[in-house]
Amino acid sequence: MSIDAVAPTDNSAATALTEAEIFDAHKGGKLSITSTVPLSNKRDLSIAYTPGVAEVSRAIHAKPELARTLTWAERLVVVVSDGTAVLGLGNIGASASLPVMEGKSALFKTFGDLDSIPLVLNTTDVDEIVETLVRLRPSFGAVNLEDIAAPRCFELEEKLIEALDCPVMHDDQHGTAVVALAALTNAAKVTGRELDSLRVVVSGAGAAGIAVAEILLAAGITDVVLLDSRGIINSSRADLAADTTSKKADIALRSNPRNVEGGPAEALAGADVFIGVSSSKLDEEHLALMNQDSIVFALSNPDPEVLPEVAVKYAAVVATGRSDFPNQINNVLAFPGIFRGALDAGARRITPAMKLAAARAIADLAAEDLSADYIVPSPLDPRVAPAVTAAVAAAVEAE
Repeated sequence: MSIDAVAPTDNSAATALTEAEIFDAHKGGKLSITSTVPLSNKRDLSIAYTPGVAEVSRAIHAKPELARTLTWAERLVVVVSDGTAVLGLGNIGASASLPVMEGKSALFKTFGDLDSIPLVLNTTDVDEIVETLVRLRPSFGAVNLEDIAAPRCFELEEKLIEALDCPVMHDDQHGTAVVALAALTNAAKVTGRELDSLRVVVSGAGAAGIAVAEILLAAGITDVVLLDSRGIINSSRADLAADTTSKKADIALRSNPRNVEGGPAEALAGADVFIGVSSSKLDEEHLALMNQDSIVFALSNPDPEVLPEVAVKYAAVVATGRSDFPNQINNVLAFPGIFRGALDAGARRITPAMKLAAARAIADLAAEDLSADYIVPSPLDPRVAPAVTAAVAAAVEAE
């Protein structure tokens, strides 16, 4: 699931979009490459290209580490997709995913001041994607995996982390999780709860759902119950017992400490928090089973699991993935600063500590003006990326 559409500056911008302006904006793509050095005379050409560039190439050949400062490679993020889980469109293929990846690269530049290019691949074979990126490694400094279907996304991310000596992150998993934790941190404050006391239900056990569960557990929340299409995930479920190597089987061993069984009704009875990261709808009768002053994050986009006007009948704090409702849980709050911080600090991995630091930084920015309708800063808040960058870089230094 991806929820990183940037909020417009006002709600009218969201409703006034026309097909003509959308397609006009995409003609020729949304990216271009510009030179950072002047090329207006022969001397400029001699410095930027031949013969001057040969001196730089000789220097890098003698000391390969100089490529970090004498090329753009170590500041370049590649946005990689196979087009199998694009926005709400599903498996639409590499070419159709390219406009989305171009948009992601534009977000990297706008919010993180990082150069970025999209790489869409005509293969869904994990090993082929890994091999491709290993061969291209001299050309980039970090990998943002995007819109790759579960469960292959888990295997791909793990294999790339092992194969590459640079930051790798599947944003649909971890960007969503970081911002959800930041929002939940502040929602707990608004409702007078301690974070580690919360009973949380996560609806959806794909890429985003498992990542959300993982970061909540890492943050000290022990009572996390996940739901998938078959009901509550627990270690005694027959299908998970039969496949002990799956991500679901692993998370089943580390979540649901009360060993709750059943479906949404049983999961939500006495719950403090609902976090939806699936297309499943949440029945109003199930909302009524939650504790008083509950917290509802209905993050499916564009159609939330439950509409805010229904959720507010029961919940004290409501968030969605959309820009036209309060409390937008938006990945762009996280990923530019996470990658920028990792690259600034020379990190070779994006670790759980770095993600927790990013979540704290995002939460802190909203703390002064905290309210039920303001638990995370706006995606357009210029303070966000620098704060996340600094927090992630500090976490790297502390590890």
